[in-house]
Amino acid sequence: MIVAIAKEGNKVSEHFGHCSGFELFRLENGLAGDFKYVDNPGHRPGYLPIFLSELGVKVIISGGMGSTAQELFKRNGIDVVVGIHGEILDAINIFAKGELTSSDEVCDRHEHKGECEENHE
Repeated sequence: MIVAIAKEGNKVSEHFGHCSGFELFRLENGLAGDFKYVDNPGHRPGYLPIFLSELGVKVIISGGMGSTAQELFKRNGIDVVVGIHGEILDAINIFAKGELTSSDEVCDRHEHKGECEENHE
């Protein structure tokens, strides 16, 4: 399974669509490997779920994400894990152990307010 983490430097991005890029990795038998960084191609309405789906991604991990974006990821066969903060490697290790839990919260109270919902269908 291929997993993507919205990334800012070495940390999980607070908002997936405005991240610098995505850390992709393959998870097999509880082991993470085949790491690859992919630049964010730009935040356009509805584009990132399709872009990541075409890369084979099955899970997206991020700090925050709006409800419309979460729904679009699900429609593209990608599970959403939100409310994750901290170092990328910590998130990868916790996910690989099966212990990373989504907060299921919807992003609507940060510097991108108004962009998470109606503008990103």
